[in-house]
Amino acid sequence: MASSYTANSGIEKPGTGEQAGTWGTTTNNNFDIIDRAVNGVLSLSLTGTTTTLTTTDGSLSDGGHKVLVLGGSPSGTNTITIDPNDQDKVYLVKNGTNQTATFTQGSGGNINVLAGETAWVFADGAGSGAAVQKASFDIVNDTSPQLGGNLDVNTKNIVFGDSGSSSDDRLTFGAGTDLSIFHDGTDNHIESAGTLNIDGSSETLAKFIDDGAVELYHNNAKKIETTSAGVDVTGTVQGDTFTLDNSSNDWVFSVASNKLIISYAGTAKMELDTSGNLKVTGDVTAFGSIS
Repeated sequence: MASSYTANSGIEKPGTGEQAGTWGTTTNNNFDIIDRAVNGVLSLSLTGTTTTLTTTDGSLSDGGHKVLVLGGSPSGTNTITIDPNDQDKVYLVKNGTNQTATFTQGSGGNINVLAGETAWVFADGAGSGAAVQKASFDIVNDTSPQLGGNLDVNTKNIVFGDSGSSSDDRLTFGAGTDLSIFHDGTDNHIESAGTLNIDGSSETLAKFIDDGAVELYHNNAKKIETTSAGVDVTGTVQGDTFTLDNSSNDWVFSVASNKLIISYAGTAKMELDTSGNLKVTGDVTAFGSIS
């Protein structure tokens, strides 16, 4: 009975009564194949754009290693064909070249191991329709990383650098990058493509409308709104001092010792107390004309 071989590593299984006196040689070779499959590291030098990674039954072959360290100087993306296409394979691949390495085994799908990336590569050995999949350690080169659950920062910070453009160091929301939060090295920014709402648990606190008003709310009721003419206030305006801007000669309304004081250009001009007594520093004209 002739020898047969294991499906994925090509380890020889001598037939009954075969290889009399040479079992030691076959067994030692098998142990070497097993050792290579468990912990073997291959430095694979890539050239050009194609490479074949072959596992040959009963032989110590390149495809039998567990770890592949890719080197050399490929002239472009190098396609590595895992051969034969009916063997299941799992490789730990470190791409030390400056080119992408594409692993293929059949028509079921290929994967790319980017320059500088380290990844697990699994080939399903499904024959002509075999597919290759990847699990990467490299989240820097992974252009579409995904979370399977909530991100726990483990008492650490998420740190952003100074943003120089819309493509770096920004926290963005929305399918069209509708909201961005960032620091530009000098100032802090919140950019909104539409209305920016600040809400409480069940009420509106403020609205910032693009090319429009700023609205401030109290207990979900709008109280202050900017307009093209100035400010619209709903309700009572309270304050200790009110200044009417008049260049360097402002009018100021203030309260001191329960008295209303009206000043002009820093000098008090009128005083009204709680009894209704009125004092002025100049003349009082009744029934005059206002220019």
